[in-house]
Amino acid sequence: MHKLKLTPEERWDYLDKLAEEVVTLKPRRLSLKDAIGDLTIRPLTGIPIALGILFSVWMFFSTFAGFFTDGFMVPLFDEHYLPWIQDIFPKEPSWLYALLVGTPGADNCFEAFGVLTTGLFVPFGVVLWAIIPLYLSVALLEDIGYLPRLAVLVDNILHRIGLHGFAIVPTILSFGCNIPGVTAARILETKKERFMMMTILAIFIPCGAQLGIMEETIAGEYGNWLMFAIIGYLLLGYFVVGWILNKILPGRSPEILIDIPPYQRPIWKNLTMKTWIRVKCFLVHAVPFVILGSLLVNILYIVGIENGNLTLVSFEEGDRSIMGRLSIALEPILAGWFGVPKETILPLVTAFLRKDLAVAQLSAIPMSMYQLFTSVVLISIYFPCIATFAVLWKELGFRGLLKSIAILIISTFTFGGLLHGLWMLMGVA
Repeated sequence: MHKLKLTPEERWDYLDKLAEEVVTLKPRRLSLKDAIGDLTIRPLTGIPIALGILFSVWMFFSTFAGFFTDGFMVPLFDEHYLPWIQDIFPKEPSWLYALLVGTPGADNCFEAFGVLTTGLFVPFGVVLWAIIPLYLSVALLEDIGYLPRLAVLVDNILHRIGLHGFAIVPTILSFGCNIPGVTAARILETKKERFMMMTILAIFIPCGAQLGIMEETIAGEYGNWLMFAIIGYLLLGYFVVGWILNKILPGRSPEILIDIPPYQRPIWKNLTMKTWIRVKCFLVHAVPFVILGSLLVNILYIVGIENGNLTLVSFEEGDRSIMGRLSIALEPILAGWFGVPKETILPLVTAFLRKDLAVAQLSAIPMSMYQLFTSVVLISIYFPCIATFAVLWKELGFRGLLKSIAILIISTFTFGGLLHGLWMLMGVA
């Protein structure tokens, strides 16, 4: 039997011609679900619908998170829990107080930075109420059958960076948590696509926990527009780095056939089960790292090195601590290249454990709006949290992880430096 040697484009043309010869299409009556399905796929109508859906998800996320965090959790933690935990510990500053309660005299859990204050408030007072609406929204879009249509809609855009439309699914999942997003990238067909997808997700897509803290700190002080600007800059990096990787990495990005199910009513049991599984994953895998991050940061603040020996330092001697010395050593890079305060080293260290906790720590550092913008971008792209790091190692192997880290370092210095240059040109650096 003669085998045809055709390019991928020629194969699709051949299949179209073959289908015309053997398939007879009969007129059919469009149901309401069919009509809605067609509208959500066509670019002219599908793009406005997609933007409307994403905006609705954002409004649900911000309203839900704000209602529970500001309405219930902040009063509970700051007015009742914090005074109680401060009262049962010794009044005078001590290493135990610094580790467990945090800053002496703190008037809110958000800025106390103790294991039993910030370490509990961040996951249970802020992040939990941010990821629940995000996970519920993703489960709803999955259940009604919208995500495959969104994949078809963005296929042409993602093809420009060497991915196909179904890459939007790992991307959306990463806005909830990078771990399921990276894992979902397994569905991509080639090794090149999987490496590209996992790398740009880990660098440029902020997780729901980080978005929740940004909503509480940045949006609360400057408004949602600054959050949208930060997310827009990260998405710009997503596409720019993706386009570059597509050009320099060997391999191919083939087409993929996507099964588009009919629209259907969501099943409440499915929604609750999917949401609970993802929230449970956060509680089991993320909360311990938030607590560990609080503990590690406080240890770095109260422990110093004198003549090669570890020693305890007081709160007033912060520059003698390990964290203080790191800040001084890295000040030329942080202030010179990125234009951020040297104290940003604290959130950058913490971000390796949990980026949401790192963004929370930025609120305690005096800086301008432009420095805050750059600092949040740096925390987002400079390194994945340790849980995502472990998943990348498992999925890409050690050599693949090293390549991903190299891309990450280049991206951090490039996009962070570009921001500093932009602020200098505007005269606001």
